[in-house]
This record gives sequence, C-alpha cells and structure tokens, in this order.
Amino acid sequence: MVGTENLKRILDQICRDKGIDRALLIDAIEEAVRSAVRKKFGSRRDIEVQFNEELGEIEVFQYRTVVEEVFDEETEISLDEARKLDPEVELEDDLGEKLDNIADLGRIAAQSAKQVIIHRMRDAEREVIYDMFRDRQGTIVNGIVQRFERGKMIINLGRTDAVLPREGQIPKRSFKQGDRIRAYLLEVRQESRDAQLLLSRTCNEFLMKLFELEVPEIAEGIVKIMGCSREPGFRAKIAVSSIESDVDPVGACVGLKGSRVQNVVQELQGERIDIVPWSPDPAKYVYNALAPAEVSMVIVDEENRLLLVVVPDDQLSLAIGRQGQNVRLASKLMNWRIDVKSEQRYANLENPGYQTLIAVEGVDENMADRFFAAGILSAAMLAETEPGDIAAAGRIGEEQAEGIKNLAAAIPPLQPENESPAAATDQVAEGGDAQMVEPEPVDAAVESSGAVPEDDKEINDSAQKDIKPEENVPETGNGELES
Repeated sequence: MVGTENLKRILDQICRDKGIDRALLIDAIEEAVRSAVRKKFGSRRDIEVQFNEELGEIEVFQYRTVVEEVFDEETEISLDEARKLDPEVELEDDLGEKLDNIADLGRIAAQSAKQVIIHRMRDAEREVIYDMFRDRQGTIVNGIVQRFERGKMIINLGRTDAVLPREGQIPKRSFKQGDRIRAYLLEVRQESRDAQLLLSRTCNEFLMKLFELEVPEIAEGIVKIMGCSREPGFRAKIAVSSIESDVDPVGACVGLKGSRVQNVVQELQGERIDIVPWSPDPAKYVYNALAPAEVSMVIVDEENRLLLVVVPDDQLSLAIGRQGQNVRLASKLMNWRIDVKSEQRYANLENPGYQTLIAVEGVDENMADRFFAAGILSAAMLAETEPGDIAAAGRIGEEQAEGIKNLAAAIPPLQPENESPAAATDQVAEGGDAQMVEPEPVDAAVESSGAVPEDDKEINDSAQKDIKPEENVPETGNGELES
C-alpha cells in the first residue's frame, strides 16, 4: 500500500496528468481498499472505507452491533468493550471502529486493490477521452506517428493515441516513426477494448474535408461538394456546385494557378483529382463526369438508374479509362450504372442482324463486332460461313468456330423486310422510360493554369479540371496516367 503521506500528492498528479476527475479517482481507491480488506478479513464484516481529505489518507471502519452477550465476534461487540471506545454507546447501537492495520493487507489483497484501481482508472480515462473527442468526430486531426503494430499505425494525438488501420492508409504513402500526419477522425467509441479513436485517410470524407480547409467558399457554404468518389492514392472525382451564380465552383476549388487543389494533391501524395460541375440532369452530369472524353449521346433509364453513354470510337478508351477507372469513378460519383459504348457498336446494336449474332451462345459483343467487320451480318450468314472463315474473323479456334456455326443455325431467321442492315435510329429499342439526350457543350470554367479563357470560346472538355501533381508525369496515348 502507498504511504498515506504520499497518497494526496499522487492523487493530485494523476488527476493532472490523466485529466481524470478527482472524485472518480478517490471512489476507485476506496473501492479497491474495500475489496482488499474483504479479502483479508472476510466478507461477513460490515466495512466502510473513506478518504480523509484533511489527513490525506484512507480510513477503514468496521461496524459491529452492541450486545450483552457476544456470539459472533465479527459482527457483534459486548457492551463493556464498546463503552471503552464510546462511553455513550447503548445496546443495539452500531459502533464503528477504525482499523489501524490496513497497511499490511497481504500480497493477494494488495494485488486485488491494484487491479481494481487500474480498471477504474481506465474506465475513467476512457470516459474523459470520449468526452474530449466526441465533438471532433468527422473532422481532420493532426498527430505524430508513434509506432506500428501489425500493419496498423498508432498515432499520438497529444492526450491519447488513435489507430490508423491498414485499410485506412493510402497505398502509395509511407510514414516513419516521428512523422507528422493528418487524418480523418472516423469514429469515437465510448466503450471498446481496442482503440477508442479510429482514423482514416482513404475515406471520401477525408478528401472533402481537405477541400473545405483549402477553399473558403466551401467553408462558408457558397460552394458545395455534391459527390465524391476515390481510388485512394491513384485518382478521385468530386462534383461541386455553387449557390451564387457569379461564383464558379470549379475555379474556386482549383484556385489561382491551381494553388488550392495542389495543396490537397500533395497531402494525398499525388492522387489525381478531377473536379467536375454538378448537374441535377443525369445526362449533363455524366457528360461532365466522364470528361475529358467527349460524349456523343446519352440515353437515360431513370427507372433502372442506368445511363447508356455513346462516345466517338476514338474516345472509347479515354472514357473508360485504364482498367475501367474513369467510368468506375464516374459511376460511384453519380450513384448510377454507366454503360459506355462506341458509336460503331451502338450503330451495330441497332441493327437487327447484329442482334441475332449476339443471340448466339458464345458470341459476345466484341466477337460480334469482328464478325460484322468481316461481313458476317447476321446469325443466318454465320451459319452459312465455313468454320475456318469464322475462326479467322472471330479470332477463335476452329473447334469453337464449328460449335458457334451449329448454334447459329438454330437462331430464327430475320423477317424479309429486316434482312438488310438497318441504320442506327434516334429511338431507344426497349424501355419506355428511357430518354435519349445529346448533351450540349459545357462552357469552360477557370483554367487550372490560372489563365482567363477567351470570350465566347466554347471548350467541350473543360467540364472537368484534371488535376495532376506538380511533377511531370508521363501519359499514355489514351490520356491516362501511367501506373
């Protein structure tokens, strides 16, 4: 047990260092001593423990009933013995007697007291941390990398530690012990055996909060972030709008010569950020979201939340992006399914003969395109073509070509009026709720270079600011960054 002369000083220091309420700490110590005394003397005794603030010590009192004849010394005391302690005591009174030998409670009792104090202090400290950080949930916090545990990063936030799990870390960024770090406070847990504070640098909210810190118009509510999608460390898209007509939301986020967005890019270690204008019209929205690719036509199926986007043949790879990244991010940004097709394939899909080709089991749209290019314009023609020619046109083996030829023979032939190839029409073949939209060009916003565009100049691909890190990064032929 701690000497009573040091107890008050130790209490003061713990309360100061841990931020724990003094009353809670005293209550924990009283409970610990009570548990230790019961282990030493048994649970049948009526024990009361209290902290004497004036003396700075723990006092333990044992209460027994005053009787004439004692049958149980643990709960009873004779009247003669009682009056030696208190001359005014009467029969049936409960007499409290201070125990002076609590300093020697034994090893087991002392260990029990220690465990109780530790447990209660942890509970109190957890409550202090929760009260301190619960209002900061959903904000960006600053800390220092303390250590690494099984892929997790332990971040010191000053009064306590937080955890940045592996899935919350940007893949391309590495930190070492002692580095300063910023992260989004994702969750504050009141009761948890693990860390109370959970951080993330990969969530969409982290990117949005970074822009809020960099762009005063967002903090003031003039510019609003309407959507965000990320593939952390590689590429992201955000959609912005403005409540004031004279404030360009894209230009506000980009900043003079790209200064604002570059600060965000540097924090995310070169993550490429596309800033696009938001629109309530899904056709215009997807036109912006897929930029810099040009869009020829958009067919909107509101019932199924599906957008069929038709692009020029030479823009298909740019619209889809490397490994589908561009269209995937646009789909997440809008929360719509997006199907991108080239003008040639869309024209083919409108052709009844092409429809019979893709109806053949084993023939997908890519193979049907190759058959069409080779002059095989319907399933009936496919059934009449030699397997060797089918294999050459479809770039498949002759055995597979033989099987496709046999399957094509089972497809019903076209009606006579539909045997010739049909030109693409402006009507949607199916889906009464779908509507076809040809998006209008979007006027240029503020250039990321800071230059002011010429008057009356229409720039179709400026619907999106494609922000790259300041370093020179090589590009491929389809406009996508190299990995």
